[in-house]
Amino acid sequence: MIDRYAQLLVDYSLYLDKGEKLYIQSTTLAEPLLKEIYKLCIERGVLISIEMAIEGQQDFLLHHGNEHQLQHISSVYKEAMQTYDAYLFIRAPYHHDAIEYNEDKRKIFSEARKPYREAYYKRNGNGEMKRSLCQFPTSSSAELAKMSLEEYEQFIFNACKLYDADPKASWLELSKLQSEIINKLSQYKTIRYKNEFTDIQFSTAGRTWINSDGKTNMPSGEVYTSPVEDSVNGYILFDYPSRYFGEDVQDVRLKVESGVVTSWEAKKGKKILDKVFDIEGSRVFGEAAIGTNYNITQSTNNILFDEKIGGTVHMALGQSYPQAGGMNKSNIHWDLIANMKSGGRIYGDNEVIYEDGQFLL
Repeated sequence: MIDRYAQLLVDYSLYLDKGEKLYIQSTTLAEPLLKEIYKLCIERGVLISIEMAIEGQQDFLLHHGNEHQLQHISSVYKEAMQTYDAYLFIRAPYHHDAIEYNEDKRKIFSEARKPYREAYYKRNGNGEMKRSLCQFPTSSSAELAKMSLEEYEQFIFNACKLYDADPKASWLELSKLQSEIINKLSQYKTIRYKNEFTDIQFSTAGRTWINSDGKTNMPSGEVYTSPVEDSVNGYILFDYPSRYFGEDVQDVRLKVESGVVTSWEAKKGKKILDKVFDIEGSRVFGEAAIGTNYNITQSTNNILFDEKIGGTVHMALGQSYPQAGGMNKSNIHWDLIANMKSGGRIYGDNEVIYEDGQFLL
């Protein structure tokens, strides 16, 4: 399965060609997958640079680093964000416990990297840089998902369609279906999400719906856009659990007026919301999306998978997608998920186009 995973990432998600430059970030726990990716890249003539973090590396820096150390950035990372053809981030965490950082140090660390984040967003948005985000199964992530490591491995492989006879063909089939969905969504200027606890609408006029078919995330299975920033109005309950700053957040309720979040509540984790909404650009939605991966059937406290759950919608606070026409800028992009399987509807200009977790095509 690791071999199939590597091949899917190299040949489908990043569709790498001879002479292209690939930059990979991960931790030492992902070494089995990194080895297979490395072999494939060498065979295909790809130039590859890998940076692997050791356990506790960033945590120690944010606790004990001085200003000069916090501002220091790897020269490979700088060059990659500005010039490389492709970027792969493999999540392989050692732990999932909440870490309390000195806020001033966190800001210094984040601000130093801001120009390179912006270069990344720009180059990814205009097609200069291919990127993919994926997950390597670790004990920490399995524990967070309330699974054994073996169960979590199987969950990841199934979500990525690696058990299918031809995983690449399966992703191409989903891509075709999502193209049909986008063709329908693109007919409308206003989209409305509605269920028992949610009634929120936004304009997508002049914005582009994007087919997330496994080429920017693996797994994927969603269609998304950036709503017109000042057009979002209404209220929404995000009833799937989430995590931010390493802490659990549950049942987030937001009220939005003219594109700005004006009030917020949470069953758990309100202090995280208070902290997030102090960040510039965080009270504006940078994304609205619909999950279409029906191989993912349960929440695992991992947004890479949870936001793709078939029968859900999600909206992200903060950074917009330039490739979708979004203009909001922020240091955060926090996806929050709502269930649409029981009585949920999506309207396009007052026409019902989605009901009980399924598109009406």
